[in-house]
Amino acid sequence: MADSPTGGPVVARRGRSRKAQVTMAQTVTKRGPVTGTAVARASRKRKPFLLDLYGTAVGKKYVMAITGIGLMGFVVFHMIGNLKMYMGASDLNHYAHFLEKLLYPILPEKVMLWILRGGLITMVLLHIHAAYTLTLLNRRARPVKYQSERDYQVASFASRSMRLTGIVVLLFIVWHLLDLTFGAGSVNSYVGTKDAEGLKDVYGAVVFSLDRLPVAIFYVLANIMLGVHLFHGVWSLFQSLGWNNPKFNKWRRGLASGISTIVVVGNVSFPIAVLAGIVG
Repeated sequence: MADSPTGGPVVARRGRSRKAQVTMAQTVTKRGPVTGTAVARASRKRKPFLLDLYGTAVGKKYVMAITGIGLMGFVVFHMIGNLKMYMGASDLNHYAHFLEKLLYPILPEKVMLWILRGGLITMVLLHIHAAYTLTLLNRRARPVKYQSERDYQVASFASRSMRLTGIVVLLFIVWHLLDLTFGAGSVNSYVGTKDAEGLKDVYGAVVFSLDRLPVAIFYVLANIMLGVHLFHGVWSLFQSLGWNNPKFNKWRRGLASGISTIVVVGNVSFPIAVLAGIVG
């Protein structure tokens, strides 16, 4: 039968086609996930923002940089405080007593000092964890090692030895705490003794510790390693925070060299002064 001039059958066919398309679209829209994996992904909870950021290489670099700044500040001020040793036993012991009295009587004696120690320990652990997990991420990203010695030499000695210097510095921190803070066992029998003014004899404990040649040698070597670690740490933290404009490279190198040199010279001078009889 021929189509009418009004196109009746054609319009009917078009209408049926549109209805079929609408029905198919509704079926696809209502269709559930094909696999159980899709359901698991949809129901997975998002991590808190900071934890999610820390899971990335950028987040770990930020943590390393921020904790590195905090630890670097502690190292510098700790060295400056210890310079009071050259002013005599009374000055160093009073300085140690001042630290124990921080915010007293607002807080009980030594509480603020232990809060600060807890913060430092937390920063050390975060710094180590960020460094370790960042290394794992880098290894996954570069499964093939440097193909030639020349490629390996592009990195500076300080950057290539960060793992070694970090381990040595960590061992030194553990020894330093056992030796001059806790006096564990018979490590340092002077820890906890009092001076003539009734203050803790920190001066006597330091002299007793550094007057032992093996301890003095370890102290010197560990602080040289600390200087190498600080140099690369100060240099790279600007890059980690995105402040690595080539215009400032000379300034960055000067700052890294200056801080590491001051810390090494100051700390190494203590065992040398004790062994030379200048202090004691």
